[in-house]
Formats: sequence, structure tokens, C-alpha cells
Amino acid sequence: MSSEITKVSFSQKMRRLGFDPWLLLILLGLISYGLVMVYSASWDVSWRLHQDSSALFQRQLTNLGLALAAMLVAARLPLKWLRKLALPVIVIAILALIAVLLIGGATADIPRRSFVGGSIQPSEFAKLALIIYLAVWMESKGDRLPNWGYGFWPLIMIIGIVGGLILAQPDLSAAITIGAVALAMFVLAGARFTQSILITLGSAVVGVLLVTVTTTGRVRFADYRAGLLDVEKASYHVQQSLKAFYEGGLFGQGLGAGRAKFGLLPAPHTDSIFAVIGEELGLMGALLVLVLFCLFMWRGFRIATESPNRLGMLLASGITFWIGAEALINMSVLLGMLPFAGNALPFFSFGGSSLVTTLTGVGFLLSVSRKREPDKSPGGEVALVGISGGDRRRRVSRPGRPRRAGREG
Repeated sequence: MSSEITKVSFSQKMRRLGFDPWLLLILLGLISYGLVMVYSASWDVSWRLHQDSSALFQRQLTNLGLALAAMLVAARLPLKWLRKLALPVIVIAILALIAVLLIGGATADIPRRSFVGGSIQPSEFAKLALIIYLAVWMESKGDRLPNWGYGFWPLIMIIGIVGGLILAQPDLSAAITIGAVALAMFVLAGARFTQSILITLGSAVVGVLLVTVTTTGRVRFADYRAGLLDVEKASYHVQQSLKAFYEGGLFGQGLGAGRAKFGLLPAPHTDSIFAVIGEELGLMGALLVLVLFCLFMWRGFRIATESPNRLGMLLASGITFWIGAEALINMSVLLGMLPFAGNALPFFSFGGSSLVTTLTGVGFLLSVSRKREPDKSPGGEVALVGISGGDRRRRVSRPGRPRRAGREG
């Protein structure tokens, strides 16, 4: 009895922090592990670029400071504010995606994906912006979401606009990620089985077209297929990644003692950092990364199921699925299990846009975790595109307009 009282007392003390304590502990583990590996994986590249072995690590510390500040702001933001912020946020994201196509830096070998020499990537911001918008938009539809004209086709239009702009950069992996996240959120929001199947089949058709039509898609799929038949015929990137894991064995070569990062493995401090972990810390170090992400997803989905309102459930589920999918894709690619995608490993890969966006998403997760009372504000305040079922007229609803009293009751 006393131990039970002690447990309740401890839980209450932890809850007084305002956030989910287990998510904070898991987050601390991911960030700490990531910082150690960024320093180990980046010091050679940092020396060659800046003649300072810690230059990139110092930049990552700055990125982390900005990301933590953004996370704290998001964590303290009342969820009901998102109903008014969702539309401006997605509009800004779309404008940024258009701007990067018009004025973003690009060369013959580098696509137009960023501003300021690669420091700002609008596609990373667009992922989170779309999740926020879809959570608010789906909540506003309520039981009418499964309606084909009111929910399904507007959803396809929203995904098509954002995904199309990202594909134009081109950034195939980001487009696939937002499509998968949107589908998962739609299913959780109450989509019909036929609608889910239709979206899945449509996504598969689009994927096949991208692979067959685009040069990048054809090359990556050809390398992937060749690698499945014979590892020695896989792409150079995948070969070096698999070699790093092989050299690492069970316990690794030792922290900082890996050789793949010395010009052998492309992007060792960004997209390929998981391979550096495998070489230096071995299978056990790689499994620790997987365990941390599994714990993160467990806690994120637990927060989603315990949310007292639909908005919190959709937002937490979308963010958790997004971060988990990014991690799974990155690790699978480096193990030769998926075609090369170029996804960053959340919390680990060097980069400001990815870290800031990811931790901002975690901030919203924390915000949902501290929300214990049902939200008294009704949904339905924001919708980018709606099609009424009767007269089929298209309309753009305005945020901040409360529903009539007759419909609230």
C-alpha cells in the first residue's frame, strides 16, 4: 500500500513538470547520443572544410540551442491556438517551397532545395506544417471526413499541392514521407477502408511513374535492384555503408576509431551517420539507436491515445509517425533494404533545418502530453478547401469564425 502511494506521489511530482517525463528522458538519450556521434563523424570533414575539427560540432550546438528554444515555445503553446495558426503556417510553407524553386541555390549537380547555402530547407518545415494543418483540418471535418467530396478529394488536393512542390525540387524522399504520414493520419481520423486502399494504390502508381520517368528514380531503383541480387553491384554509397557495418562487428572499432568517415563514406555526418555508428559502436550501438526510436514511438503513440481530444490525438500521431518513418527509412537505406532516399536520421544527422523542425514537433508532442482536460473549443475553425455535399460549391473557410449556437449544442 505504501509503495503504491509512493508511486502515485512520484507520478504526481513528475506531472507537475507539465510534460511527459518518459518522453523527456528518451529525448535526452537521443540528443546526447546524437551529439556524441556528430562530433565523431564530422571532425574529419570539419577539418577539411574549415581547418577546425570542431567547427561543425559547434554549429550543431548552435542548431541545438535554436531547436530547444523552438521546442519550448511549441510545448507551451495551447493546442487551441493551432486552429488559428494552421492556415497561415501551411500558406507560409507553400510560399517557401515556391520561393526555393525560383530563387533557391542550385547547380548542375545540386537540386534547388535550400536557401542560405543549404542552411534552410523549406521541405523540412513543410513536413511539420502539413501535419499541423491536417490535424486541424481533419478535426474540423468531424464525422463528415469520410465523405468523398467533403474530405477525401480535398485531402488529395492538399497533399498534391505540397507534394508536387517538393517533387519539383526534386526531393522524392520528402514527398514519399509526407504522403505516408498523411495516409496514416487519414486512417486514424476515420477514413473508409476503400479510401485508404485507393490512396495506397494511387501512391504506388505515382511511385512507379516517378521511378520510370525521372532519371534520379531510375538510377536509384536500378542500383537497389542490382544490390539485392549482388551486393558488389549496389551503389557505391550502399557498398561503403554495408562495409562499415561489417567492419564494426558486434561491439565496433571504438568511438572515433572508424575509417569510413575519412572520405570513404559519403556524407558521414549527415545522411550516413547511422553507418558510422555501426562501424564505431558495432551492432550493439546500432541496436541502441533502434531501441531509442522504438521507445520514442511507444511514448508518442501513448500520448496520442491518452489525448482528451481529437486534435491532440491526430497531431501526436502524425508527429510520432513522421519521426519514426524518417528514422526507419534512413536506417533501412543504409542497410540496403530500401532504395537510396536521402532522409536524415532525426536527432543524429548534422543539420539545422532537420533538428529545429524535429524538436519543434517534439514540442507539440509535449504540449499534447500536458493537456489533461478536454478542449472546450469546438473544432471546425480552419479548412483550406471544402466541397459541400449538396450544391458542390467550393469554398475556403476562414479561421476564427465560431459556429452558430444551434450547431454547438
